[in-house]
Amino acid sequence: MERFTISSSSFRNDQPIPVKYSRDGGDISPALNWEGVKAGTKSFALICDDPDAPGGTWIHWVIYGIAGNSTGLPENIAKTETVTSLGGVKQGVNSYGSIGYGGPQPPRGHGVHHYHFQLYALDAEPNLAPRVTRQQLDAAMKGHIIAEADLVGTFERE
Repeated sequence: MERFTISSSSFRNDQPIPVKYSRDGGDISPALNWEGVKAGTKSFALICDDPDAPGGTWIHWVIYGIAGNSTGLPENIAKTETVTSLGGVKQGVNSYGSIGYGGPQPPRGHGVHHYHFQLYALDAEPNLAPRVTRQQLDAAMKGHIIAEADLVGTFERE
């Protein structure tokens, strides 16, 4: 699988995510930027999850239909099904049962959790309505992922 680079001005790879982006803080989505994208990318999809959650992987963000010529996402994206300010980007349901970004909130004393911001470059735009689950997005992306990137942030509640 081809790789490209995703980064954030909000936190560095493998470093703590500031409280501002957690549910204990402002619960706003961090700014993300990417580069080195493969030619032929028609759209992007991003999934943020926490594989360290005690009950299994916890989904924090499902966002898709991001234009193929995009180079990032701004901080604090509206928690709406369709983000009109981004040209109609769609958001799915997270494990909290809400739309859009849901920041870190691991159980207190559970140690460091790792939050994976997985960005997929696709050769098509998924034909999906808003409010899909990660599983539905995964199924729609199957056979269409041409490159991927991963940014990991950590968070701990003592």
